Amino acid sequence: MISRPIVLGIVGDSAAGKTTLTKGIAQVLGEENVTIICTDDYHRYDRQQRVEMGISALHPDCNYLDIIQQHLSLLRSGQSILKPIYNHTSGKFDPPEYIKPGKFVIVEGLLGYSTRGMRDSYDVRVYLAPPEELRYAWKIKRDTRKRGYTEAQVREQLRNRESDSDAYIRPQRQWADLVVSFYPGKNGDSQNDLLLNVKLVLRPTIPHPDLSVLTPSMDNNGAVRLVLDRDMGKPVDVLEIDGHATAEQVLAVERMLCNEVPYLGQFCSLEGDPNIGKIVGTTGETLQSYPLALTQLFITYHMLKAANVQV
Repeated sequence: MISRPIVLGIVGDSAAGKTTLTKGIAQVLGEENVTIICTDDYHRYDRQQRVEMGISALHPDCNYLDIIQQHLSLLRSGQSILKPIYNHTSGKFDPPEYIKPGKFVIVEGLLGYSTRGMRDSYDVRVYLAPPEELRYAWKIKRDTRKRGYTEAQVREQLRNRESDSDAYIRPQRQWADLVVSFYPGKNGDSQNDLLLNVKLVLRPTIPHPDLSVLTPSMDNNGAVRLVLDRDMGKPVDVLEIDGHATAEQVLAVERMLCNEVPYLGQFCSLEGDPNIGKIVGTTGETLQSYPLALTQLFITYHMLKAANVQV
C-alpha cells in the first residue's frame, strides 16, 4: 500500500494536547508502524540559556527550523536521520538518536508549519486549538506534575510567552487541513477530559469523507452535528461531537469512514480496539471518550487515504 512514509503534522501551542493525540494515533496504527518526531528536540538553546537570553522556546530564532525542514524531507523520502534530543525534565540536550522512518511518521510540535518547505513535507496537517482557559489548565497540570515547576512559575511563563504565541504559533492555523478544538460543554467540567466536546474544522485543502450521507440521521441539536461555519474568514464544514454522544451515533460515523476506506477497519474499530479514545480516570479505570475516539479515526482515515492515493 505504501511506497514511502506517510507524514502527519500535529501543531499547536504548549500543552494543547499534541502528545496525547500523537500517542493515541500511534496506538491505532500500531506503534511498530509509526515513527514519532517532536520538534522540541530542535531547540537551539537549553532551558538555562533561554532564561539568560530572555527568549522563549516558541520563538523561531530559538529553533533550528532549517534542520527540521531538512529532516522532514529526508524522512518523507524514506531516509534515516540523526535527530537531536531535548530533555524536558533536565532542560538540557541528550545524545542524538538514529531514526529510521516507519510506514507512518507523526511530527508534533510548536513550529511545524513555519516554512513552506516544512508545510510541503506533510501529507496531512492538523492544528490543535483548545480554548486558552483549557490549555492553561492542561499546562499547569502537566508542568507542575511532570516538569518540576510551581503553579506560579507556569503562570508567569504563560504570560511571558503570550506575545510569541500570538505572533508565531496561532498564525499556523491557516495551513492546517483539520483544526481540532476540544472544549467543555455548556454544563461541562473543564477538569474532566471525558466530558469534553470536540469541534473538527474540515478545510477543503484535502478531500474529506462525504458526511452528507449521515446528515439525515444528524440532529442540529444532537450529540453529533455537521454544520457550515467560517474559519479565518473562509467557509468550512464543521463536525461537532459531544462528550455525551452514544456508541450508536459514533459507530455510524465509523461505518461511513470504513466504507470509504475499507482497510481502515484493519487498523481501528471502536468495537474491537479499547485503546481508541482511551482516557485513564482519576481512580485508574480506563474510560472511553467518543470525541477523542472519532478525532483519532478521522486523522487515521486521512493518513490511510493518503497512503492509498500515492500508490
